[in-house]
Amino acid sequence: MAEENDSSQEKTEEPTARKLEKAREDGQIPRSRELTTTFLLLAGTIGLLIFGPYMAGKLAGILQFNFAIEREVVFSTDAMLEHLTASLYHGTLSMMPVFGLLLLASIFGPIGLGGWLFSSKAMAPKASRMNPISGLKRMFSLKALVELAKALGKVLLIMAVAVGLLIVQQQDMLRLSDQEPATAIKNSVWLSAIGAIALAAVTIAVAAIDIPFQIYENNKKLKMTKQEVKDEMKDTDGKPEVKSRIRQLQREMAQRRMMSEVPKADVVITNPTHYSVALKYDPDSMNTPVLLAKGADQTAMKIREIARAHDIQIMESPMLTRAIYHTTDLEQEIPQDLYMAVAQVLAYVFQLRNYRKGRGERPQYPRNIKVPRNMQFD
Repeated sequence: MAEENDSSQEKTEEPTARKLEKAREDGQIPRSRELTTTFLLLAGTIGLLIFGPYMAGKLAGILQFNFAIEREVVFSTDAMLEHLTASLYHGTLSMMPVFGLLLLASIFGPIGLGGWLFSSKAMAPKASRMNPISGLKRMFSLKALVELAKALGKVLLIMAVAVGLLIVQQQDMLRLSDQEPATAIKNSVWLSAIGAIALAAVTIAVAAIDIPFQIYENNKKLKMTKQEVKDEMKDTDGKPEVKSRIRQLQREMAQRRMMSEVPKADVVITNPTHYSVALKYDPDSMNTPVLLAKGADQTAMKIREIARAHDIQIMESPMLTRAIYHTTDLEQEIPQDLYMAVAQVLAYVFQLRNYRKGRGERPQYPRNIKVPRNMQFD
């Protein structure tokens, strides 16, 4: 027993849908900071490549605007303030496209893994987060060591790529000093763009490794013990005793509702000992007879008791009773194969009703009611 209890505590089961949903509500979903970094670097690099000439032109215009000023402007406080305001405005405007891309990257980078999530529970303050002992445990945990190894590996990889770029572009960078200023600036921007693209490509490789790791870690945290799965199933579906009691109450309610329909019947056909069925037929509103109630044993006896109390005609036809009982659901029309047999019963009931009212002759009791072979049940 002790071994079973120990093994039951091992988290070997995959998280259920409810567990995943609850974890998401608590803000516990896989996230990759490396993916966010990659998005930001790529957005910044693409922004500089696309909008670089536009930004350079705007900044050059700002420099020209601020250095090519008249003498009286220098000594005017209002004019200098206007220059500063205009420079800030145009400088910010020139950088807005890149800022916009970085903003989009900062939004879509985090939701690239795990999707969009806003959880107030994740932002709620927790005393455990301010516990220094818990903080020390997190600092020296396996996860912290893995994060440290990832950071060192990323730094070393980026340094290796950066050194490689410097070696490859060494001659191109040295030649910048021999070029015209405009050409040198253009080539230096191009070399910087190549370096930024290379560094962004490195972060793509790091993110490709980090994303599966984060998914694995999150799934590992959410794994459940067998007992937790059983408890969740009980909470979700209800305890067997409760479910059994609910089904019993539902059956009792359905039976009471069925018994309340018996007084509306035109005839009750019996087995006579085991089965009873109550039929209703209104030529003005029904196409075919409808089954109002049916039952076996005690329920069958109760149906007959209610029928006698309300002076409803009771007829014995074992084969027809079993056929209706086994083939027809409550409040449903009888099968087409039983039309002729039920018609014989109803014809006798309606003729007997007229006879008792003093109209017509007494009908003969239908003793040979024929039921098709495919509708015969033992």
